[in-house]
Amino acid sequence: MKAAVYEEFQKPLKVQNVPDPTPPDNGIVLKVEANGICRSDWHGWMGHIGIIQLPHIPGHEMAGTIAAVGKNVKRWKGGERVTLPFCCGCGVCPQCLSGNQQVCEDQFVPGFTAKGSFAEYVAIDRADDNVVLLPDEIDFVTAASLGCRFVTSFRAIVDQGKVSAGEWVAVHGCGGVGLSAIMIAHAAGANVVAIDIADDKLKFAKSLGADVTLNAKNVKSVPDTVRDVTGGGAHVSVDALGSSLTAFNSASSLRRRGKHIQVGLMLAEDAHAAVPMDILVEWELEIIGSHGMQAFKYPGLFELIKSGKLEPQKLIGKTVSLEEACKELPNMSNFATHGVMVINKF
Repeated sequence: MKAAVYEEFQKPLKVQNVPDPTPPDNGIVLKVEANGICRSDWHGWMGHIGIIQLPHIPGHEMAGTIAAVGKNVKRWKGGERVTLPFCCGCGVCPQCLSGNQQVCEDQFVPGFTAKGSFAEYVAIDRADDNVVLLPDEIDFVTAASLGCRFVTSFRAIVDQGKVSAGEWVAVHGCGGVGLSAIMIAHAAGANVVAIDIADDKLKFAKSLGADVTLNAKNVKSVPDTVRDVTGGGAHVSVDALGSSLTAFNSASSLRRRGKHIQVGLMLAEDAHAAVPMDILVEWELEIIGSHGMQAFKYPGLFELIKSGKLEPQKLIGKTVSLEEACKELPNMSNFATHGVMVINKF
C-alpha cells in the first residue's frame, strides 16, 4: 500500500510503498477513505510526543470502510462505514470502566502508539470497544474532519464546560479546534468571543457564530478586553491553540467562578505554563483539561449533525492528496491553515 512516512523528526515526509497491515486479533484493518491533517500530527512530526517510534506513519483522524476483521472481533463483519476516536480505550482499566475511555490508562492511539492513517490502509486494535458506525447521511470527508478537533471541542463545550444559553464563551485561537468550539458554543445558545491574530480567521469565526471578534495584536490586553466586552469576563474560556500565552490569557479572561478549558496541547517549551494563581484562588476559578471523546458519545453528536444543528462540513478548508499532505503537515509550523484540511485522495 501507499503511505506517507517520515524516518526522522522534522525531516520531509515521503510517500512509500509499505506492507499492507493485517488485523490484530481484537481489531480491524480500515480502508482509509478520508483522513484529517491535525496539529497533533505536526507535534508528533516535530518530536514533541515521546511515544512515537521511527520510521513512522502519522494520522489519527480517519473514516473509511472495514476491509478485514480479526478473529476475536464480534461487532464487525467487514464492509461497514466507520470512524473512531483518536484515543482508543482498553475497556478494562478503572477509567474505561467508569466510562472515561478518553483518558484510558493503556491507550491505543493510531498515529502515535501505532502506525497511523496517512495511508491506504491502517490497522486498528480494540475494535469492538472503539470503532463507531458512521450514519449514511455523513460522508467520509466530514467524518474525518470530526477527528480529534471537533469531538474534543464538543466534549470541552458540552461535558467539561457545561455551557448553557446566554453564557459568554471566549475561544483563544481560531484553527480547527477553535472554530469547532465556536460553532458548538453558538449552537448551545452561548455568546462567543473569538480571539486570534489573523483577520481572515476571525472573519470566518464570525460566519460560524462568533458574536465578538478580537485581533490580539490590536488590543493592549486580551483578558481586559474580554472582560470589557462580556461585562465581567467569560463564563467559560477555551485555549484552543496550546501556548503559554493563550493559556494564560484564557484563564485570565474569566469572570468569578469561571472555567478555563485547556484543549490545545501544551508540549515542548509550553509544557509547564504559568497560571494566574492569584485570581484562581480569589475568584474560585476552575482549570479543566479536555482530551478527546468516548466512542459511546458519538451517536449523540451524529444526531446533531444529521439535524443540521451542527455543520462541521463548513469547517473543511480544503481536501488534498496523500502526496500533497507530505508538504502540508510540515507547513503547519506557519499557522497558515484555514479551517480543517482533509486527505481524500490516496
